[in-house]
Order: sequence, then structure tokens, then C-alpha cells
Amino acid sequence: MEHVRLIAAIVLSLAIFLVWDFFFVDRRPVPPSAPPVETTERAPEKPDTAPGSITGEGMETKPPREELPAQVPDHTFETISVETGLYKAVISDRGAAILRFDLKEYRENPEPGAPHMAMIPESNRMGSALVALSGTDEPLVRQIFATDFTGRELRVENAPETLSFFWQSGNGLILEKRYTFYPDKYNIDMTVLVRNESEGIIDRNLSITMTNPPPDDSKRFTFSGPFIFIDRDLNQIKISDIQEKGTYSGSIQWAGIEDNYFMTALIPREATNTSVVLDVDARNNLLKSTFQQPMDPLTPGGVAQFDYQLFMGPKKLSLLQDFGYELDRIVDFGIFSVIAKPALWLMNAIHDNIIANYGIAIILLTLLIKAVFWPLGNKSYKSMGEMRKIQPLMMEIRNKYKDDKKKMNEEVMNLYKTYKINPLSGCLPMVVQIPVFIAFYRMLYEAIELRHAPFMLWINDLSAPDRLFDFNVTIPLMAQPAGIPVLTIIMGATMFLQQKLAPPPGDPMQARIMMMLPIVFTFIFINFPAGLVLYWLVNNVVSIAQQYNVNRKITQS
Repeated sequence: MEHVRLIAAIVLSLAIFLVWDFFFVDRRPVPPSAPPVETTERAPEKPDTAPGSITGEGMETKPPREELPAQVPDHTFETISVETGLYKAVISDRGAAILRFDLKEYRENPEPGAPHMAMIPESNRMGSALVALSGTDEPLVRQIFATDFTGRELRVENAPETLSFFWQSGNGLILEKRYTFYPDKYNIDMTVLVRNESEGIIDRNLSITMTNPPPDDSKRFTFSGPFIFIDRDLNQIKISDIQEKGTYSGSIQWAGIEDNYFMTALIPREATNTSVVLDVDARNNLLKSTFQQPMDPLTPGGVAQFDYQLFMGPKKLSLLQDFGYELDRIVDFGIFSVIAKPALWLMNAIHDNIIANYGIAIILLTLLIKAVFWPLGNKSYKSMGEMRKIQPLMMEIRNKYKDDKKKMNEEVMNLYKTYKINPLSGCLPMVVQIPVFIAFYRMLYEAIELRHAPFMLWINDLSAPDRLFDFNVTIPLMAQPAGIPVLTIIMGATMFLQQKLAPPPGDPMQARIMMMLPIVFTFIFINFPAGLVLYWLVNNVVSIAQQYNVNRKITQS
């Protein structure tokens, strides 16, 4: 039965190997933001609320029926810059596409003065939110749109602002693409109006494409790539699976592209039975998610209207919950959500109400979890301490019956019964920590709150591995930058000390394996987020103190 501790340790090792994918995390640099555009102020009439804006508790008002202007504006432009309190966007005249979208509250790396996080990097020359109509001679992404806006920059400060862009074909088809921007929201209202000014019936379909460079989908524990929320079920599609199945049909609530911390989504105001087509454009190195919208035939003078919302921003759970449309489902902790989501809420509550340092919040949260399991730990460590006391008797039995394994196991079990020891209780804390550990990994790795969150001293990013110095070299199996993982080494030392406090296995081979585990764990943890290493370190320190106190009481009794 003393094999139980070894088995429990191996199970925990396997659990950690499941998340060893962190060795292969590829943090790709993104080019710096585009230079600012010269400003021409606009003085439009500002409405109190925008059509289709969300009101109340996640409820929405249905946008009113819009009309195209009698005279299509003909003001040409190359780019228009839009700046709000949260982002800066650049809209191109080609297809009225969103060419750039930089988040002002997030940066590419934690270094001072780092460029803002680019949701649409410069390498994506096509832009995103591309509109197309079936049957047109040229893709609309290549068509030059006009606008009724005469400036080059729009500042959205106190109320929503709307920009409209127009394109007219040679056979009487007019298309308006209208964006409404909010000063304090990441979502953008997008309305597409199509009018038939010909003398015949026009029968075409509309499509809207979101694009971005393909994210790294090689990580096995978190997802990066295209997603579709269809029939109230979240589908996350690996890029490698797109060739086999690229079209998804049904009642689609939203679709888009995500990585660890950010997402781009297209949300129709009303879910309809339609389809999303996924494609990898190898020539332009782009992943495309195309929302195909059927359109009824347009009679002469007829107008078709399609209302959407665009979301380009952080995968912050509280933000997405306020947004509605069940968009918070994209923050997926899997089967460990029952632990991860309350842990995330508690961590944020500690950060927001007690101390504004996520490292200390992790420490306090760890102490809280240890307090919950304190009685179980006392019982477990007491059992382990009692087993340490009977180690000499167990060694005698092993030496006496070393040639009779069956008799030896019987005598060991009789020894447990005599001293009323349950060998299983010694491994309970380790077993209980397995789901907590994995849930914390999911939470700490995917919580955008920890992205670039500093702790103290050399730890300036709790979502990245801790490194003291940057040796500017490549070390096998160590994620860049290569440096000294001080916090991880200290954690490994605490694991070694904790192992010394536990009763040694009677079998010499098992004893050697157990003593090797701290080294193995330290090696694995060198690429884990510093926040997770901090949690494990604090957990070990408190466990050592608890185990030492229990052992001292047993010795004195």
C-alpha cells in the first residue's frame, strides 16, 4: 500500500505533462502601429443613442429601417482614422475595409513604450470586415468607396459617431456600408444597405469576411483559431481541419477568429439559418472567416438591410458578459470552469478591492484555497507522520520477508491495522490538487488580466515565464528569452524540502524516484507562466509549514 504515494505523484506528473505544451508557445512579434493621420475635425449632429445599441441588462433595441440617400456622395479618400478611448482604427477606401485596429489599453509586450496591440497587423494588407456581393464583376475589396465625410480623422469622445461609405455599380446597384463607433465600447455597429436602381430584378447574396494572419494552433491546452457559435454550441475549429471541413451551416449567433487573449467576432443582430465558410489564403497568409448572408431578390427600387456588430478586443470575461449574445462563452475553461471561473472572480475581487497587484492577489487566493483544505491536510499529514514513526518496523518486515512478497504485504497491512493508519489518506492533498492545478493553469494562462501584469523585481509579466536577465542565446526546451528562472528554482527547492518531510518509501528504487520528482517538476515548470509558478510556490511553503507543525506534534506526543 505504500506504493500509493508513488502512484499519486506519478498521476500529478502526468497531469502536468498534459500542460507541457507551454514549451512550444510561440510569442510572435507584431509590427508597430501605423503613424497618426493628420486631423480634420468634424462637427456632426451627435445623436443621444445609436441605432441598435445595447441597453439595459444586455437587451438590445432593434435598428430602425434605414434608407439610402437620394444622391450618393462622391467624396473620395484614401484612409480615415477613427479614435476612441479604447482603440484607434484606420478605414481604407478599398472596400471600406478596416485596415488597422490598435487597442490603446494593451501593448505588444510589457516593455515601456511598446506598440499598442494590433488586432489587424500591417501584414494584413486586405484589412477586415470585407463586404462582397455574389455576381459582381470585381470583388468589392478592390472597389473604391466614396463617403460623405470630408475629414481625415474622426474622434469619438462623448457620443456615438457614424461613418457611411458608398459604392455604385454600373448596372444600378448601390451599396452603403455604415459603421457606428462608441466612445467606451469595443463593439462597432455595422449596417449594410443594398438598393436596386435598375429596371430589373437583382438576385445576389451578401457575404462579410473577417481576416487575420493564422494564429498558432499547435498549443494543445488552449485554443487559437476560428470559432463559430452555431445553434447555441461553440465550435472551435483547428486550422489543420479546415481543408477537411470548411463550411458550417445553421442558426449562427456569431463567428470569428481568436487567440489566447484577443478575439475578432462578427455578430448578426438576428441569428438566421445561414453559413460560415472558413479558408486559409496561403498567398496572403490570411485566415478568412466568411459569413454568407442570403438575400431575397430585389425588385426595382427595393432595399435590403443587414445589421451586425463587430467586436475586436480582449477576451475579458466581465466585458463579454456585459456585451450579451452569450459572447462570454468564448472564454472556455473546459470541464474545469467550475473551479476556474470562481477563482478568476476572486482574484479580480482581491485585485480591485484589496491590493492592485495580481501577484499578491494570487498569493492571497492561494492562502484562501489552502485554508479551505486545511482540515484535510492536517488529517493527511498526521497519517504521513504516523507512517514515519513505524518506518523501522516496516523495514524489519521487509528484511524478514524479502523473499515472500505476499507474506510481506500481509504483515504490512497488519501493521497498518495495529497502529490504525490509513495509507491512502497520505496522498489525498496531492490528488485533490490535480484539478485545482489544471484549473489554475487554464485560468492563469488565459486570463487577460494577467497579461503583462507585473509582480515585483524582475517579474514584469505574470503570464510569461519568469526570467532574471536575458542571455540572448537559445537554450533547448527553454522558451525565449533564455535567462535564470529564479522563482522556478525556488519552487523546486520547496518541493525537495517537502519531499524530505514525507516518510520515505521502503523500496530503495521508489525512494530514488520520489527524490527525482522535484528535479523533474522544476524542469517542466521553467516555461510555465510566472503566476502559476508563484501559486505552486506559495502552496508548497504553506504545505511545508503545515506538515512540519503536524510532525512536531506527533513527535512530542
